Amino acid sequence: MKVWVGVTDKSWFEHLAALKPDEVNFWRPSGPGEFHVLQPGEPFLFKLKSPNNFIVGGGHFVRYSRLPLSLAWAAFEQKNGASSLDQLRKSIRQYRHNDDALDPVIGCNVLAEPFFLQRSEWVPIPPSWSPNIVTGKSYDTEAAEGKALWDAVSIAAKFAQRVNEPEADASDVPRFGKEFLTRGRLGQGAFRVLVTDAYQRRCAITGEKTLPVLEAAHIKPYLEQGPHRVDNGLLLRSDLHKLFDLGYITVTPELHVEVSSRLREEWHNGREYYAHHGKKLQIQPGDAAFLPGKEFLAWHNERFKV
Repeated sequence: MKVWVGVTDKSWFEHLAALKPDEVNFWRPSGPGEFHVLQPGEPFLFKLKSPNNFIVGGGHFVRYSRLPLSLAWAAFEQKNGASSLDQLRKSIRQYRHNDDALDPVIGCNVLAEPFFLQRSEWVPIPPSWSPNIVTGKSYDTEAAEGKALWDAVSIAAKFAQRVNEPEADASDVPRFGKEFLTRGRLGQGAFRVLVTDAYQRRCAITGEKTLPVLEAAHIKPYLEQGPHRVDNGLLLRSDLHKLFDLGYITVTPELHVEVSSRLREEWHNGREYYAHHGKKLQIQPGDAAFLPGKEFLAWHNERFKV
């Protein structure tokens, strides 16, 4: 198993430790197009900047995505480690010299189930850690140093208990890769990022690719016990999202769009929307595991009877 140790500010850590969120965005002011070190579910740990050379928490890696600041804030709000959008923007500008962009693109490491250690539980960095490291370093638990690091963090965070107890439920055993994305306890922000990327940042119905107007829609709403899973999501243009939530539009289990006659009857309009009636979803996830779930689509069809 790989473990990543990322370097962060103490203010970011302290804000989130007080908030105790279900997910966090470990952002980078800029970053590469991809982050291939970890697979979903593997540990992403937090190390404070020097002179606080300790590991102070971590979470389960979900996905790395480059997002406009506005979308990162809409998805995670204070889970970005800042109390306001303006404060987050100021924090980013500290690292992006001579860049006054109002909506800069930042690197977002989306983490689920974060934990934050008390000061007495902080774990010293491994002996091989170099003071020149700016962003982070990976370790392999198959190697002695990586194993020692993970064992120390596991004890501090009490992770080892659920893994090592013979009577532990199988669902408590850590899952990695695609299984983590479909069965892990993901938050609203992770859901939004995963759905956005699964649909190649394009509206499933129209193909629209203007990112600020695209929204991740739950097929079965979260308040109706619909999970934060990619197969319970559709990426829709904001107006289509609203119509979908209100039941004027639905998608059949065969992935065809249906537009309700109520739209014309109640609002005496809707020509643009009826143009999509009967058509197949224009954009679909490339991974079959992330296609809209038939059980969720059937629920939506039955709920609104379009």
